[in-house]
Amino acid sequence: MFAPLHTDDELRDALARLLDGLPPRQAAAAVERLISGYRGSGAAGAPVLRDRGDVAAYAAYRMPATFEAVRAALDALAERAPELDPATHLDVGGGTGAAVWAAAAVWGDGPQRTGEARATTVLDRSEPALALGRELAAGSGSAALRGARWRQERIGAAPGLEAADLVTVSYVLNELPEDARGALVDAAAAAARRAVVVVEPGTPDGYRRIIEARDRLTGAGLRVLAPCPHSDACPIEPGTDWCHFAARVSRSSLHRQVKGGTLAYEDEKFSYVAAVRPGAGGGGPDGGPDGTPAAARIVRRPQIRKGQVLLDLCTGPDAERGGLRRETVTKRRGPAYRAARDAHWGDAWDDGRDDRPDGGRDGDED
Repeated sequence: MFAPLHTDDELRDALARLLDGLPPRQAAAAVERLISGYRGSGAAGAPVLRDRGDVAAYAAYRMPATFEAVRAALDALAERAPELDPATHLDVGGGTGAAVWAAAAVWGDGPQRTGEARATTVLDRSEPALALGRELAAGSGSAALRGARWRQERIGAAPGLEAADLVTVSYVLNELPEDARGALVDAAAAAARRAVVVVEPGTPDGYRRIIEARDRLTGAGLRVLAPCPHSDACPIEPGTDWCHFAARVSRSSLHRQVKGGTLAYEDEKFSYVAAVRPGAGGGGPDGGPDGTPAAARIVRRPQIRKGQVLLDLCTGPDAERGGLRRETVTKRRGPAYRAARDAHWGDAWDDGRDDRPDGGRDGDED
């Protein structure tokens, strides 16, 4: 595949130029109005983004966070399926195109075997959002972004989607009525030649929508590669907790003004599922032909203590060590301890098992 691109820097600069000449207070007021409009419009409400001014203000505020969340999800998929190199990408409900920028950051312009840029299509109901997305992409160094198609379409209304190697559905299900969500996920599963990635806000409701999407994807015959280490039922008891992760986002002056914060960054909480079609390829030489799930996934921030690191893990369906568990990695485990100290929330944890007869337990696990 082509080398990954530094589209994060390009996107940040392009969004900053959008607000040139627009007084900060005016931009902040537009964002606050749009946020209130989204909260009050209901899932089936009319598009809140009415014109270029609305779209520019909201894109500058939300697009970096969406980009980082989707990039983290795509990174997790690419890590587990290192030979996955999508030649085509369909982004459903993509708005201004954060997910296609994220795909360029992960996979570059497309697979080297074809020598051509990835064929990219963004669907959304809002023409102003698509127009701005087209404008932003036109100035990118990515051929896949510059050549993307931007099509207006009412999401969830059409019975099917055009086929693509990769189908992304990010921050969309929460905007649809409940009966349309399942139909959209089914359509995405049917359209995906190789992989589907669904991303939602990292809230209890967002997680619930991801679990529903996950069930439909596995029901359609796809195999989960991330974040879950298996395609079986989620071990979290409904109503007790929710699976989510965090992506670090640099805060612009607009972010700080709207949120009243002073930090130069914030964490975007998100939930996601990445699934592949069996037989479509994507695995590396040491893994299965379609990619291999991690042995475990770190589902909370690691707790670093003197001489040990506590990792909260979601693991595979192993009868003894499967499900949710805490692993204590002590200093005497050498490389595993050093890896645990460098590990982050959301990382795969393949070093959590070893060949010792006791299965690698260091005591104090709960």
